[in-house]
Amino acid sequence: MQKPNKNVLQTLLEIFIVSSKLGLTSFGGPIAHLGYFHNEYIRKRKWMDERSYADLVALCQFLPGPASSQVGIGIGVMRAGVAGGVVSFLGFTLPSVITLILFALLIQGFDIGNAGWIHGLKIVAVAVVAHAIIGMANNLTPDLPRKAIALFALVLTLLWQAAFSQIGVILLSAFIGYLLFKETKEEPHTRVDFPISRRFAIVCLGLFFGLLVLLPIMREITSWQWIAMFDSFYRSGSLVFGGGHVVLPLLEREFIPTGWLTEEAFLAGYGATQAVPGPLFTFAAYLGTVINGWTGGLLATAAIFLPAFLLILGTLPFWNILRSHPKVKGALMGVNAAVVGILISAFYHPIWTSSIKEPVDFAFAAILFSMLVYWKLPPWIIVITGAVGGTLLSYL
Repeated sequence: MQKPNKNVLQTLLEIFIVSSKLGLTSFGGPIAHLGYFHNEYIRKRKWMDERSYADLVALCQFLPGPASSQVGIGIGVMRAGVAGGVVSFLGFTLPSVITLILFALLIQGFDIGNAGWIHGLKIVAVAVVAHAIIGMANNLTPDLPRKAIALFALVLTLLWQAAFSQIGVILLSAFIGYLLFKETKEEPHTRVDFPISRRFAIVCLGLFFGLLVLLPIMREITSWQWIAMFDSFYRSGSLVFGGGHVVLPLLEREFIPTGWLTEEAFLAGYGATQAVPGPLFTFAAYLGTVINGWTGGLLATAAIFLPAFLLILGTLPFWNILRSHPKVKGALMGVNAAVVGILISAFYHPIWTSSIKEPVDFAFAAILFSMLVYWKLPPWIIVITGAVGGTLLSYL
């Protein structure tokens, strides 16, 4: 048996150390993460050139899933193949996964339904999601046609709260975007090469779509909770365009109506997720732990991130061809606009309806929003302020 190349092991160790540093310090959501990545990978270490990094970011914003995690995986793949992608993902993700699993285990022994600090974390979610909506709306709905698509998605997801409403809205918005923006001119781009064969990429894409079809079938014909959990998290991770905040309504409709966890526990975990660095998709680790202990947390994490892995590995070799087609870009523009409407819908329910009960709640949310947006304080300070403030409000 051939021993691994020492240089390869050193490269993998280096990737893990650098990505772990990012996983411990990258606060602020996916856009902030891309800034941290640029500083660490491009400016300091020069692992990629500026244009290649911009191309990789463009690819990951095109795909559903956690964009910052996919960029990290892509950089790892370019550095050391598939193993490099896996190591880069683990370093960036494990710190927040471990923290949220411990948090979920800690609160399981308490009655959190009426806890003041939980109410404070729910108000934090109001401020954070409002900030995300404003930023995404400015970037993704700059013109009237895309504003109209966002409004369509908002109205439909509010009035039609079925299991597959968001999927239907995303598909319909992609078709509308294709019709409206198919003549959009593509700017000249550079070629980016990745050390992945097209055969391996096709296998990954086949596995992605195969699991998307087979898991719901297996869920129906078996009574195993593990398969049901894996299906729910995998499907949520497969259908999220626009970053971690957008996974909130998908997960909420997967787990709260079924009674797997309460709305209070759901929103408490979402608020706590804002306090930890790394990708927002690690919220799944908290949810899985609440539902089925630490093993459930690990299963949920694997399930929600697996689509991101399969898609990035499956599309890297084809990206140069795919991105040259304006029709594909037009469909994506429609999807991105719909994401804004879906996020506003989730902002109203469950976030606003379960958090803002009194005028003092709205006043506190306004303070937290100002701290985050105008004073630009770190998210962990906002979370601590929210928990302390919620505890104080409970005595009023």
